[in-house]
Amino acid sequence: MEFLGISLTEWIGYLSSFFIAISFFMRNIVKLRIINTLGCILFVIYGILIDSWPVIIANGIIVFVNFYYLFINKKQQKLKADEVKP
Repeated sequence: MEFLGISLTEWIGYLSSFFIAISFFMRNIVKLRIINTLGCILFVIYGILIDSWPVIIANGIIVFVNFYYLFINKKQQKLKADEVKP
């Protein structure tokens, strides 16, 4: 499947690159991680389509790091903030 002479696989690669690049312009760290995660997920899909393990592994790791800081670490910070010291 092609659009403007570019395959769907290449479009996914370009779109993922776009989201990664846009994430570097974000000032808000949460927005940065969300946009970067979206780009990395698209890169994982792109890596699967082109059968490139380095692309899949590197971006998969970045997705997990972003998820950690967006969800798991955030819960731990809330727990620490809720602690009241006399």
